[in-house]
Amino acid sequence: MLLEFLSQPWPWYVAGPLIGLTVPILLIIGNKSFGISSSLRHICASCFPANISFFKYDWKKEVWNLLFVLGVFFGGVITINLLSNPNPIQVNPNLVEELATYGITNFNNLVPQDIMNWQSLFTLKGFFLMVVGGFLVGFGTRYAGGCTSGHAIMGLSNLQWPSLVATISFMVGGFIMANLILPHILSL
Repeated sequence: MLLEFLSQPWPWYVAGPLIGLTVPILLIIGNKSFGISSSLRHICASCFPANISFFKYDWKKEVWNLLFVLGVFFGGVITINLLSNPNPIQVNPNLVEELATYGITNFNNLVPQDIMNWQSLFTLKGFFLMVVGGFLVGFGTRYAGGCTSGHAIMGLSNLQWPSLVATISFMVGGFIMANLILPHILSL
């Protein structure tokens, strides 16, 4: 019964508060900030020599963050392998029709395999979506001082003005990308 409950999508009024409660629990228990992107810096600091000034800090104090990210990764693996919803992925018929004009017709996975696969990586469209997009996400995360989860969940709950600006920018950028730029990339 528990596996059946866990394999179904949780409603927003259950999942949202659970995510929201993560912030005060981290703050109360260990004075820690919620965020994922900072773990990349900790990994680099543990691997690179200390003569790079950006990595000169005691990254070992942040091992909890690396364990958190590891838990997110293994939680995803467990969810996909044990708790996956056996029902086919449901996509709005209007979206299916629109995506078909771009050659995206396979909805068997969470990410359309028509654009996210090794063969697509070596096409102009795949290069823009995976390489350029990945670079922009990494650059934007570093430039904004955190990722969407860090700013939107942690920063806003702490009433931080920069996080409000960053979250608004993420949303505006997402709307521009999805509605104005992405259709041109998908048409390549």
